[in-house]
Amino acid sequence: MPLLRKIHLGAALFAAALLLAGCGTSASEQGSFERTLAVSGPVRLELTNGAGAVEIRGGEPGKVHIHAEVQVGGFPFADPRKRLDDILSRPPIEQSGDTIRIGKDSRTWRNISIRYVIETPAESEIHSSVGSGAQEVRNIRGPVELLTGSGEIQASHIARDAQFTTGSGHIEASDLGDDVRASTGSGSITLGGVKGAVRAKTGSGAITLSAAQGRAELHAASGSITVRDAAGDLEAHTASGSISIEGNPAPNSNWELHAVSSSVVLSVPRDASFLFSAHSLSGSIQTDIPIVVEEQSKHELRARLGSGGARVEVHTVSGSIRVRAKS
Repeated sequence: MPLLRKIHLGAALFAAALLLAGCGTSASEQGSFERTLAVSGPVRLELTNGAGAVEIRGGEPGKVHIHAEVQVGGFPFADPRKRLDDILSRPPIEQSGDTIRIGKDSRTWRNISIRYVIETPAESEIHSSVGSGAQEVRNIRGPVELLTGSGEIQASHIARDAQFTTGSGHIEASDLGDDVRASTGSGSITLGGVKGAVRAKTGSGAITLSAAQGRAELHAASGSITVRDAAGDLEAHTASGSISIEGNPAPNSNWELHAVSSSVVLSVPRDASFLFSAHSLSGSIQTDIPIVVEEQSKHELRARLGSGGARVEVHTVSGSIRVRAKS
């Protein structure tokens, strides 16, 4: 290539770089909007948010108040101020009777984050989906469904069914009046005070459950499982992590505990009553309270505590099994 042509080409590339550096990106812009919507009965709230935290709490009847903080980032050949003004002048809110939809098409937006704080009547049904951001809901009758791709989920005082799903983030919920489903790809799950059935699953993280009144199904691919005040039907599986159960099996209840490479510890009252079956391929089996042995070998134990009203089965591949007195 001739020298003069090389010089011209270099100058053109340099000018293009200056153009991109000088006006290709802009500083972010921030703003907010508020809306108060009148409702006459139970509310159905549907929210979609590409990025940004969401907080929903029960408030007074007859109205839904929405406060939103918007941030628009700079990006090539676009004016973030104009984009922000468009959103503030036409907020993504639709109302049809007592059904309110927030955030239509927001998942397709780029470099835009909206943080919502919403007060809605306690008699509300919530369906909220967030691409990236935490969610918190409290003092709502429900049902409640929360979904986030990446972010923590917190909930409390939900009267009806609740479902919580996150790809990556912790889930923490308490005082739940009906069935609960909780799932995270990576993160811990902590649930307390659940009156209905529980189904919890995590790919990587611990599961902790306390004061659950219904059947519980707990699955952890990599993480420990801890249950306190256990009584009803219980199923717990973990591939890599310990299992610790404290409680007293209710009459006719069934506990099934499975661990691959970890220990299982049961803490029960001395006067507990259940049929006990334990199998460990490579690990010890110990009982610290009086039992009536029915069958025993190096890796298996079948026994009875009290009159044997419930059934407790424990299986491990590589880990110990221990039954001890509840303190």
